[in-house]
Amino acid sequence: MPTESATPPDTPLACVADAISANERSAHFELIRTLLALGSMRRRAMHDGYEFEFPADSFADLCRFVENERKCCPFLSFTLGLTPNGGPVTLRLSGPKGTREFLDAEFPR
Repeated sequence: MPTESATPPDTPLACVADAISANERSAHFELIRTLLALGSMRRRAMHDGYEFEFPADSFADLCRFVENERKCCPFLSFTLGLTPNGGPVTLRLSGPKGTREFLDAEFPR
């Protein structure tokens, strides 16, 4: 797995507010609340973001989250990892300088 973000360093750290339609936006925010309520089993800081660990049964929700989130946060790189034997799912969110601070504000512990 690469250790450096695939996001070009000059990519602006900015969200595209209207990238998710108004009809889908409330469902997306509810999905984020659901995932955060699961309480990430593990949250590991990386120099360019975070790696989160979730229960195996959250895979479909994480895929929906990534599908929407990459529309509104084009500066983020996403990596989903599946462990064998029905183990946890990892989600890495990384990007240019300032990404970790951005994620701290968007996804507080």
